[in-house]
Amino acid sequence: MPQENKKTEKSPIPPTGFVQKLWEMSKNTLTFKAEKQREGFILLGVEDGPSKGKSQAEDNNKTKDKSRKKAGKREDPRVNKKPIRVQRLSSYNNNKGVEEKPEKRVSPENLLVDPQLKINKYYIEEIYSLPKNKDIILREFTISLKPPLKAFAVFMEGLSDKNIINDVVLKPLMILSNLEEKTDLYNLAEYIKDNILPGNQVEITNEYRKIVESVNYGGTAVFIEGSPYCLLVETKGWDRRAVGKPATEQVIRGPHEAFNETLRSNTGLVRKLIRNEKLITEMFPLGERNKTNIAIMYIEDIANPELVREVKRRINSIKTDFVAESGILEQFIEDHPLMPSPQVLSTERPDRVAAFLVEGRVAIFVDGNPNILIVPTTLFSLLHSAEDYYLRMPYGNFVRLLRVVAVFIAIMTPSIYVAIITFHQEMIPTELILAIAASRETVPFPTILEVMMMELAFELIREAGVRVPGVIGNTIGIVGALILGQAAVQAGIVSPILIIVVAVTGLASFAIPNYSLSFAFRGVRFIFTLLAAGFGFFGVSAGLFLLLTTMCSMKSFGVPMLSPIGPRTKAGPDLVLRGPMWSMEERPDSLDTLDRQRQPRVSRGWVKPKKEDQDNEQYR
Repeated sequence: MPQENKKTEKSPIPPTGFVQKLWEMSKNTLTFKAEKQREGFILLGVEDGPSKGKSQAEDNNKTKDKSRKKAGKREDPRVNKKPIRVQRLSSYNNNKGVEEKPEKRVSPENLLVDPQLKINKYYIEEIYSLPKNKDIILREFTISLKPPLKAFAVFMEGLSDKNIINDVVLKPLMILSNLEEKTDLYNLAEYIKDNILPGNQVEITNEYRKIVESVNYGGTAVFIEGSPYCLLVETKGWDRRAVGKPATEQVIRGPHEAFNETLRSNTGLVRKLIRNEKLITEMFPLGERNKTNIAIMYIEDIANPELVREVKRRINSIKTDFVAESGILEQFIEDHPLMPSPQVLSTERPDRVAAFLVEGRVAIFVDGNPNILIVPTTLFSLLHSAEDYYLRMPYGNFVRLLRVVAVFIAIMTPSIYVAIITFHQEMIPTELILAIAASRETVPFPTILEVMMMELAFELIREAGVRVPGVIGNTIGIVGALILGQAAVQAGIVSPILIIVVAVTGLASFAIPNYSLSFAFRGVRFIFTLLAAGFGFFGVSAGLFLLLTTMCSMKSFGVPMLSPIGPRTKAGPDLVLRGPMWSMEERPDSLDTLDRQRQPRVSRGWVKPKKEDQDNEQYR
């Protein structure tokens, strides 16, 4: 047999230069290479000199190092070094000498005021990281009593008013307190509070937790030598925004005041409208790291006590580090977080808050936020606006009917258009269907894709108009919609009838007074459009049925969202339409208030009642 020549495979010759680098990069990219273990960082300390008891191995290492130096090799910097523990050491002087501070930071929890001023100063420096923290001011001074006493004041710069501190704290203690001290050191704080400090809010405490909370909120803490108590003086004075006009709930007729970011200013705006001694304001902190002040307001002899307890229970049970805005708090306390419809009403108008409080609801204020939460709420409350009550009954009812039509248009119009064009062409007149077919003759996309593109483009323009500040945002919205719509029609991408459908849908969504509810309807609109594209009117009907079923099962703090319709309860003349103001005699039955009667049956005293009603007390 002829012997076959064996072909030997040649290994690829690695190229040189730039090609070689490219070859190595490609090989490293395409092949797996285990990652090298990285050594952790170790702080090494150099020994000062030879120590006794060294082993022979260490001497050998030393001789090797000398030989390396002679050979011209670089010395390994880690030789003759060992890890050392780095410990933060600091000390402070007291009467006994120098003591080391503990490594663990001082925590204000369960810490009490010490009679020694130096120890209290040390605690404050540790809690607030002084002198590194430049926002905290620690002012040492001497109280001009007989004998003089050393003291210091602590406050937060930027949150406290320096003029108030100078006039109410430092000046009385340093200049105007030239009196003989006639009490022991343990009652010294009480003596200074009653006889020297003229502040309208002065509190005595021995707990550092309260001291830190007060200082963090703009108060001033005064520590006195020999006293185991601290004086907390109210000195808040940060910059704040003035009361302005509502940004999202504007009205033509009615008050033009809106809440701002100051908690006490917001509660004051409500009390200016409800001048009643039964209006209760309860406050409590919320947050593990940042104690955000939360306030709830309700009228004690109207609101259901069970509702008030439930609101406080939900808020007090929240465990989180920081609550920056009322929208975050809303997500913590709502009953159905995954449902599209909001279960808490948010408003920036004091008159609306006052009206809801008189009905028996509870208002929740978050410090630093101008939006107030109202609980419980219903779907009909979300569709109402403040101006509905300020207008005469025919005008207000017309606006409400227009708003209901706008809700239907915002949800159903795109889905009905898709269902008719795709499945149910026989439902529209022949002339109209021919006109629609002629306008869509050059459109290369199916109806559902055409609608979704235009809806997304409209939402994009709306979002861009909101995010761009000032007048430019409105200009972008108008110009962008005009140019985009005209260009899309001329290019044959969409039909003119679809531009009308999308524009009418967008205008209808703007007519919904509640921003969160408008957002929910915008999301539901896309779902209805997809159902219409897949199943026609059957899909739209199924989606509408599921939406109503979901709304019937939702509750807001125990009150059904569709009450008084689902479930059926006693309804007053203020639902979809409203009656005259003098006919609203009772509060909503679903709130189960303590006082059901809002006004007598004959609230207009100048109207003469019927003869059979003259002897009835409720008509007087």
